[in-house]
Amino acid sequence: MAGTEPSLHRIDTSKPHPARVYDWYLGGKDNYQIDEELGRQILALEPQAKLSARSNRWFMHRATRWLAREAGIRQFLDIGTGIPTEPNLHQIAQSTARDARIVYVDNDPIVLAHAEALLRGTPEGVTEYVQADVREPRKILDQAERVLDFDRPIALSLIALMHFVSDDDGAYDLVGSLVDALPAGSCLVLSMITGDYDPENMERAVQMYAAGGVTLVARSHAEVTRFFTGLELVEPGVVSLPQWHPELAEGEDPLGDTQVPLYAGVGIKGP
Repeated sequence: MAGTEPSLHRIDTSKPHPARVYDWYLGGKDNYQIDEELGRQILALEPQAKLSARSNRWFMHRATRWLAREAGIRQFLDIGTGIPTEPNLHQIAQSTARDARIVYVDNDPIVLAHAEALLRGTPEGVTEYVQADVREPRKILDQAERVLDFDRPIALSLIALMHFVSDDDGAYDLVGSLVDALPAGSCLVLSMITGDYDPENMERAVQMYAAGGVTLVARSHAEVTRFFTGLELVEPGVVSLPQWHPELAEGEDPLGDTQVPLYAGVGIKGP
């Protein structure tokens, strides 16, 4: 299986990695001093950074519940998986549909080291892990086709990922190529950093990430919505994270009207 192949990539601790910084925000242990240093810099600038990370995670929970329960989705392609934090996407999906099939994708060798946890699903379902970068859509799709049926709807999950891909790197084209490969009835699930609420602080955060060798792109509401071009947006559209179907929260704090500097949305691909 792709998920059990040994990594050919060494863990680079010379600069922060978004997955490890995110792990630090969530209180995880799979990060290094370089990741914690950047996380603390951002936290000093934006005291709600840890809350934003949790809110982003909770959005994934709610969106996955909606996809499995309301949209009847049984196949998930989660790119930019990150270091496992329970409950993982497959656990939520398979709690509704035990036969759900999930392919996780990430480019961080540390995530590969935890692939065993990601691959532990229900006997009726399937979970698989692919080590790849979102900038390698063909590789991702070729590997995913081993597990997912591309004649049936698939949920493409890009949670807090595309703000690490610049327009110069073809962010919109990359998402478009992935969506184009999916059949009708498939869904795009996306969350993304924005500077709309506090442009000055967000620009400082962008510069801090850049100093650490990490690209961070804060996009406006219109720019985030553009990723859903050609798709039918699920109500309430592209909104601040806590505003997306808070009624689907189960044990998580939906945060109500708390301002979180990320937008989120779900779009459905038509015939």
